[in-house]
Parts: sequence; structure tokens; C-alpha cells
Amino acid sequence: MSSEQSPVQPSADASSNRSRTGLSEFALAVGGFGIGTGEFAIMGLLPDVATDLGVSVPTAGHVISSYALGVVVGAPVLAVLGASFPRRTVLLVLMALFALGNLASALAQDYGQLMLFRFLAGLPHGAYFGVASLIAAGMVAPNRRAAAIGRVMLGLTIAVLVGTPLATWFGQGLGWRAAFAIVGAIAAATVVLVRVFVPFEAARAGANPLRELDALRRGQVWLTLAIGAVGFGGMFAVFSYITPTLTETAGVPPHLVPFVLSVFGAGMILGNVVGGRLADHALLPTIGGVLLWSALVLGAFVWTSQHPWTAVATVLLVGTGGALVPALQIRLMDVAAEAQTLAAALNHSAFNVANALGAWLGGLTISAGFGWNSTGWVGALLALGGLLVFALAWSLERRRAQPCAQAA
Repeated sequence: MSSEQSPVQPSADASSNRSRTGLSEFALAVGGFGIGTGEFAIMGLLPDVATDLGVSVPTAGHVISSYALGVVVGAPVLAVLGASFPRRTVLLVLMALFALGNLASALAQDYGQLMLFRFLAGLPHGAYFGVASLIAAGMVAPNRRAAAIGRVMLGLTIAVLVGTPLATWFGQGLGWRAAFAIVGAIAAATVVLVRVFVPFEAARAGANPLRELDALRRGQVWLTLAIGAVGFGGMFAVFSYITPTLTETAGVPPHLVPFVLSVFGAGMILGNVVGGRLADHALLPTIGGVLLWSALVLGAFVWTSQHPWTAVATVLLVGTGGALVPALQIRLMDVAAEAQTLAAALNHSAFNVANALGAWLGGLTISAGFGWNSTGWVGALLALGGLLVFALAWSLERRRAQPCAQAA
């Protein structure tokens, strides 16, 4: 036998672990795809909902607010209630609740029932992404957590790119109820995928609701949530009014608007992938850099939105601001110590606050007569506001770390 050693080959166990991790991430991402599709598809079907239920389009729009309220309420409540249970079990319950909420929405007989069912469907949204992020981060090395979370969040961004247009198309052809039925079916499939591919782990020792509530006593948790609620609001200020801005200001033909929305989704996918990798290398600089980048891109939209091609290119860049999502998710996990479930779920409550804040402030400038593209100024200012909150958080952390370093 030769004394020369053969090249080291990856072990079968390592390859098997990577395969299991990939399948688990896929299962979690499918859930995100279903949630994203259910959240955004209704926006393209509001006229159909209004006609069928005999209400005005603005009144029908309140079902979107009802869902968002469910997200804000459900994220902390369900995260705390599920703290002492195994995380896979919590995911299965959350996705089953989401499936029931959407199937019930498809069967709603009147406006009041639809409002209630959309609220119920929104309850598991934030908690699902929070728990899924913790599971994904726990399956990889510490220096690859953000990338793993980014891959799970791809389900949400692919929903913007593919799921929402398809659900809208089916809803327009078969009725708006079909869109919710499809989302319910995706959620039911996710229950099966999570049960089969996500590994079971017993509940962590000492995990309980009171320990999760400890996250609310930590200043850095609140500052991180504020970064998302303010800084991410800039993207929503522009995206909420992107259709009239494209058609009225940029001169994009209405039939091409879905294509531009897909471009936005592609930008979000790019942001998730790149942002996750950058955050694994340098978390805090990535958060600050993404906020500064977003401010520049959103500010540029004021001018680029006046021409079709530059508007489309900028929409892609605006979507890359989604790089903030995995970075802030990791930051919350780090500053929450043992109360990670609640903190991770609250991240998505903060993003829904950003959605409401951006849309509201953008609407104010439009109503004041500053034009559709004035949302770019609003977006830039919100991104800079998030950057200021981030600078405060970093400054306080460094100041707190100095005495510890001197004592050592």
C-alpha cells in the first residue's frame, strides 16, 4: 500500500448534513412564499373584492390594514405563548393557523367576516418568520447565520417576484376567493414540508414566556426595532405608490407595470442574498451601509422616476434595500440574549410599522401637491432617520463596552 495519503474528501456525514439543512431551509422558505403571496396578492384584487362584497375600493382596502394589525399583534403574543414549546411544533401550529385563516377568507360571506379572517391570517406572520429565522440560524455555523436567514427570506421575496402576480392572475380569472384558496393550499403544503424536513429539537432549558418578555427591557432591542420601523419605511414610501408614479410620472404603459413590480422583486432577492453574506462578515457596518445606500437610491428616485428606463433601473436598486432584513434579524438575536424568539418575531412587527409609516408619509406629500415622485424624498429622509437611530445604538454600545475593556 502506498504511503502517500489520498486527498481529503468531504465526509458522507458532512454532505448529508448539508443536504438536510438545504431541505429544511427550502421547507421554511415555502412558508415564507405562502405568507408573502397572501399578504400582497390582495392589493391587485381590491376592485374585485369591493364589487363582490358591495363596498367601495377604499373600504375594501381596510382588509389590508386588518391583516397588518394581525401581524403587529400576533408576533409578540404568539412568540411569547410558544416560548416553552419545541420550535418545530410552534412552526406547525403557526402555519396551520395561517392556512385556516386564508381558507376562511376564501369562504367569507360578507365584508365583516373578511375583515376578521384577514386579521386571523395575519396573526402567525411575524412569529413564523421569527421562529423560522432562529431555526435556520441554529443549523449553520455562527459566521453563516445571516446567509441562512437570507435564504429562508428568499421565499418572501420570490413571492413578490412570482407568487403575487400569479395569485393576482388566478384571482382575476377565477375570482378573488381563488387567490386565498391557493395561499391556503401552499400553507397546508408547508405544514407537511416542515414536519418532514425540519429537524425536531426539544424546547430549550429554561425557555418560558417570562424569559422572552425580558427582551422588552433591553434598550438595544428597542433601538434595533426602531432602525427597521423608521429606516425600512423609506422603501415602503416609494413602493406603496409605485404604480401611479410609473404611469403618471415616468410614462410607463399600465400593462408593463407588473413587469416593473417583478423587477422590484428581483432587487429584493439580490438584496437578501448579498445582504446576508455581507452581514456575516461585518454586521454593524452592513446595517449602516444599507441604510446609507437606501437613502441615496431613494433620493435619486425623485429624478430618475421622470423617465421610463431610469425609473425601472432605480426600482431594482430600491428593492436591494431588502438587504436590511437578514442583518437586522441577526442583530436582534444578538442583543436579545436568551429572549430571542420574541425579539426575532418583533422584527416583522417593526417592518409592518415601516409599511404603515412609509405609506402614510408618502401619501401626505402627494396630497400636499408635491407630485408622485415626492415619495423619493420621504423615503430618503426615513432611511437617514434609520441611520441616525443606528448611529445612536452603535455609539451607546461602544460606550458601554469601554468600561468592560478597561476592567479587563
